[in-house]
Amino acid sequence: MRRVPSCLIGSELDMHLKLYARGLRPISVVSPRSFVGRISCSGNRPLPTDVLLLKDRPGELPPGFRAYLLQEPADVAGSDVYVLPPELHYLATGDVVRIDPQRLAVSALYRRGSRSNALLVTEQCDNYCVMCSQPPKEADDSWMLKELMTEVIPLISPETQEVVITGGEPGLLGLGLIGLLELLKHTLPRTAVHVLSNGRRFSGADFASRVAEIRHPDLMFGIPLYSDLPEEHDYVVQARGAFDETMRGIIHLKRSGVRVEIRFVVHADTYQRLPNLADFIARNMVFVDQVAIMGLEPTGFAKTNLDALWIDPMDYQTHLAAAVKSLSRVRLNVSLYNLPLCLLPPDLHQFARKSISDWKNVYFDECRSCARQGDCAGFFTSSALRRSRGITAFAGPAQE
Repeated sequence: MRRVPSCLIGSELDMHLKLYARGLRPISVVSPRSFVGRISCSGNRPLPTDVLLLKDRPGELPPGFRAYLLQEPADVAGSDVYVLPPELHYLATGDVVRIDPQRLAVSALYRRGSRSNALLVTEQCDNYCVMCSQPPKEADDSWMLKELMTEVIPLISPETQEVVITGGEPGLLGLGLIGLLELLKHTLPRTAVHVLSNGRRFSGADFASRVAEIRHPDLMFGIPLYSDLPEEHDYVVQARGAFDETMRGIIHLKRSGVRVEIRFVVHADTYQRLPNLADFIARNMVFVDQVAIMGLEPTGFAKTNLDALWIDPMDYQTHLAAAVKSLSRVRLNVSLYNLPLCLLPPDLHQFARKSISDWKNVYFDECRSCARQGDCAGFFTSSALRRSRGITAFAGPAQE
């Protein structure tokens, strides 16, 4: 029996917090001896990939499981027995985990009960965004895609509503991304797929056409655009010429029949041009399928650059309201993510989404008596680094 140290769970991934459900923290350095398995809470008829999770102290371990995860220490011998730290006690039947015996590390790759499953396919990227929540790495990480396609996806429940493909930049995978999307279409035909991409690799029409030829029934690409001015967008993503490539990528995807969402993160370097960008989209890009405007998550590069990037949401309410008005006027679907209701003007509440993944979602003391907490996105756990002056509770009986 081996205890998994808390310090090893995601210890290399403090910055890898982009859209993961609680515990979804793939580790960059993986031992050749690591393996992927699906959680089972029943000791009967194990499959070869099953990992038995025991919440009570076992008297005797049933045979046939790939590994055994215990929530409480017990006098059970075996090199394939691990004691989980409290932060992984949420694991349940159907979840998919990676176990690295050499590093004594367990990480959750998929949660059956979560609506926020993100699948990391690469940590390489051709942008270097000033607020990136998952800073890119140059090391060869081709094992990620191989593991995902051969070991993880076959274990994901076909009832999963949506998976997010994220990086790094998935477009850098080239034909590997095409193969992944084809696999998802055939293996999880009822599961929506949302690919987070900077769009630059689709500046060539052929790649966009290859994606369209897959004919996935529910596929969307989420592509960021940070300004209507090329030089400002290029500054935010730290890549010269990125604006032009991103625009061509969006146009090629839409021309090929692939749905596209425009994404925008509000911070001190972007908020002033937000109304102008909204007008630009309303005049020139009404063909996109939706627009997502997001509050800043203070992690990764955003945490490193927080002094330069932080702006109280109270100070960009006017810019945000003007942008939403322009976009909704032309009947574009607009959503506001990662922004609590108390920091939004009342007429924008209808656009707000409860978006922050549960494992990094908190509510402050002021929220305890709030009548709107059940509808509110709340805050990132990292939001304690900077607190808005506008945090307040809505009057009325508090929601559970």
